[in-house]
Amino acid sequence: MTRRVSLRIIFIAVFASMLGLGIVVPLLPYYADALGATGIGIGLIFSGFALSRAVFMPLIGRYSDRKGRKYFILIGLGLFAILSVAYIFASSVAGLTLIRIAHGFASAMVVPVAMAYVADFSPPGKEGIDMGSFNASLFLGLGCGPLIGGAVLDSVGIEMVFLLMAALSGLAFVICLAFLPEAPTLHRKRSSIRLAAGSIHMKPILFFRIMNAYANGTFMVFLPVIAIFWFHLTAFESGIIISMSILATGFLQRTFGGFADRFSKTGLIVIGTVIVSLCLIIIPFSSGFFGLFVVSFILGIGSALAIPASTAVVVIAGREFGQGACMGAFNTAMSVGMVTAPIISGHLMDILDIRALFEIAGAISLLSAFLFLIFARRAGIDSYR
Repeated sequence: MTRRVSLRIIFIAVFASMLGLGIVVPLLPYYADALGATGIGIGLIFSGFALSRAVFMPLIGRYSDRKGRKYFILIGLGLFAILSVAYIFASSVAGLTLIRIAHGFASAMVVPVAMAYVADFSPPGKEGIDMGSFNASLFLGLGCGPLIGGAVLDSVGIEMVFLLMAALSGLAFVICLAFLPEAPTLHRKRSSIRLAAGSIHMKPILFFRIMNAYANGTFMVFLPVIAIFWFHLTAFESGIIISMSILATGFLQRTFGGFADRFSKTGLIVIGTVIVSLCLIIIPFSSGFFGLFVVSFILGIGSALAIPASTAVVVIAGREFGQGACMGAFNTAMSVGMVTAPIISGHLMDILDIRALFEIAGAISLLSAFLFLIFARRAGIDSYR
């Protein structure tokens, strides 16, 4: 099977599974509130997913360097389908948190391993565009999900949302089982997680990914809260806002991935981070649906600038330290940010207000852009080939 066909299959499977996962994103705060969760409770529910991913992704990524990619992807997608149904039976905040932890474990077998699968096929000089194409399938799935989820919730109820998520994950499982070949094993490097994460070129990227996830985690978790409870929008309107932000990121991944192959990776990451930071600060000052829509859309463009450049650096590092190990470390860094964002921001919402949490998250993200620039220049990321 040709490289192009193999990559298309993994892109389709990732799109379907992320579509299912994205469907539930804007609805969890609503569902958690119905179960009596406070702001910190909502944060713990989201953090359980990210914490589980953070623990298991490096191990699974490293094992996929040894055992192959397809096996782990299939197990993860199968668990996705089963756990999607389990959401229906959650009757407490603790129960919902446990399901999210299990879902995070399943996710650890899908996204980083699929990224390593694409990296196995990526030739030198094409890292940005290949990972941009992968990220496009991921973000487009996540972006369409909230739009569909909000519409389904408003029309037929939340149980159907979870069943739809299960069906989409099952579809992705069938596609991979029937059509996905194993990734090539020739030249596949095997390395320890410590060596991969400790590489001079990986350290600045891991720092960026933690702070980027903190900023985007605050946006994803608490944008529905401010939209529904502050601006009094519907779940469907909240879904539109989140979807358009993620879709903006998704549609621009391949284009900006090409930029990362030709221009300064450091510059693209810094510019994108500054845009995201300023948008977070502006969100509480927006006026209703249209204002939130515009700011969130621009935030999505900022993410689109930064992410392909960062993943391209990880692919290059993976040729030396193992794609699975490097992708596992990269995604673990994301999970660290996603763990801290809901907890810190949820606590800020409880002790201050929701406006303050966006302003503080934006200020922290803005500071991280300048720190990353210093670290990246010392590491010489733009000369890394």
